[in-house]
Amino acid sequence: MSAPEGAPGPLSLNTATVRDQWNLAQAIEGCARHGIPGISPWRDKVAALGLAQAARHIRDAGLFVSGLCRGGAFPAADATGRRAAIDDNLRAIEEAHALGARCLVVLGGGLPPGSKDLPGARAMFHDGLAEVLPVARAAGVTLALEPLHPMTCADRSVLTTLAQALDLCDALGDGLGIALDVYHVWWDPMLAQQVARAGRRIAAFHVCDWLVPTTDLVFDRGMPGDGVIDIPAIRAMAEAAGYAGCCELELLSRRWWQEDPDQVLLRAKAAHAAAC
Repeated sequence: MSAPEGAPGPLSLNTATVRDQWNLAQAIEGCARHGIPGISPWRDKVAALGLAQAARHIRDAGLFVSGLCRGGAFPAADATGRRAAIDDNLRAIEEAHALGARCLVVLGGGLPPGSKDLPGARAMFHDGLAEVLPVARAAGVTLALEPLHPMTCADRSVLTTLAQALDLCDALGDGLGIALDVYHVWWDPMLAQQVARAGRRIAAFHVCDWLVPTTDLVFDRGMPGDGVIDIPAIRAMAEAAGYAGCCELELLSRRWWQEDPDQVLLRAKAAHAAAC
């Protein structure tokens, strides 16, 4: 599904936006009720509903699945932990395939507890990705690497720049793509060049805003238009590179989690039209 020239792509709701208010069934019904055509569930929400029921409910509601969150997080303290991460990613690939997701969003994972070996953690991420990639290819599931802001390097993602993610795509080949989250990349002085380099490998486009001041570096994201990110400019870069997909609202925010979720979706639709 693509948008007319100059218009934002269709809106998809990442269920993290309403994670504290709604379960997956309620989020699916909310999207259908508000005319939001896409959804991107998190795996815990899928598991709570049941994979087969989740797939059926999404299909019956007429929604597309812009992505499944999330896979990755391969770095671990020992071989047992690394094997567990690989097995979990294999399950995630099966789930993404069953849901018809356009991609499985993959994060780097942080340093293993007690470790200061950042190059080693990044090597573990590369090796884990290489092991599960053939299974993803066979299932037709794109693994969309999502670099996170460097502030999360220690505990959330050793994958911190778009250039780093694209180097992995180049090294490992087909089946990999990019999840471009404006919250995590807007600051990058090489953003325009790297988005152009990504080209049609952009598999997802996540939107929210960076508030000033930011009171929590993870859970204080703003509704599009409420902060300092030039979202239309980044979207234009992505579209010039060949991206023609949706705008996925991923709003991790303690403030918005306290609001009526129907009002959140109404506000999201207005923000999508005005600021994306």
